[in-house]
This record gives sequence, structure tokens and C-alpha cells, in this order.
Amino acid sequence: MTAIYVDADACPVKAEVERVATRHKVKVYVVSNGGLRPSQNPLVKNVIVPEGPDVADMWIADRAGVGDVVVTGDIPLAAKVVDAGAKVLKHNGEALTAQNVKEALAMRDLMADLRSADPFRQGGGKGFTKADRSRFLDSLERVLRTAKT
Repeated sequence: MTAIYVDADACPVKAEVERVATRHKVKVYVVSNGGLRPSQNPLVKNVIVPEGPDVADMWIADRAGVGDVVVTGDIPLAAKVVDAGAKVLKHNGEALTAQNVKEALAMRDLMADLRSADPFRQGGGKGFTKADRSRFLDSLERVLRTAKT
């Protein structure tokens, strides 16, 4: 049975995940360190993990597997769950797969090195747009349709 795992801290598409999951009758696990308003939807389970680095990521990585969908912007988490057979969507709708997740991990590491080499470098990321939200909805819909067949 397919489940959706949402790395919920700083996730801008939680409401969209709930809406699409409800339409497809798919269980959703919203995993965070707390501070989120719990959903009243019976398909959505809020999971509060202890404070600490990567605790939510570890919770998801320990459970997500073949047929599941993970919504995250965390590239190391994406690499772990892709290896376990899960499908991964970033918040902008981009799919991370076995074919591209290693490249994304290398790019993340390169950018971290560049930022640490220039402590005065500011910003660098682009904002989340309506087009990103729309692409995410379309991608999640397609992934869930494929998972059901």
C-alpha cells in the first residue's frame, strides 16, 4: 500500500499533499519536530519526533520503501529513500530518481563548499512560486496514479 511521507519542517506544500492524498485515499505521514497544526483528516497522521539533527529524516528513511512517495527538499534523505525504492518529489515538483539523485547530492555538496569558502555570500536560492506549486500538484498526481496501476 502506498503511503506519502512529508518532511514537514519548512515544507510549503503540506496542504497540497493532503488534498491529493485525500482524492486518492492514500495515508500521509507529516513528520516534524513539532509546531505544526495537526490535520483533522483521518488519512493524515502527524508524527512528532524529538529535537535533533536529522531525526525526522531518519524516521522517514526507516519506513519509506517501494511504492511510497517522499516529499522533501533534503537531498541526503532523498538519496536514502530512493535507494530503498521510494519515489521522491521536491517541493517544486522535481522528481529525484536513481538516475539523478547522486548528481543532486554532488551539486549540494559543491554549493555547501562554495558557501563555506565565501562567508560573505548571501542568498542564492530562488523563492517558491505559484508555478512551483502547480508543478508539484501535477507531479504528485502523476506519481500516485502510476503507483495505483
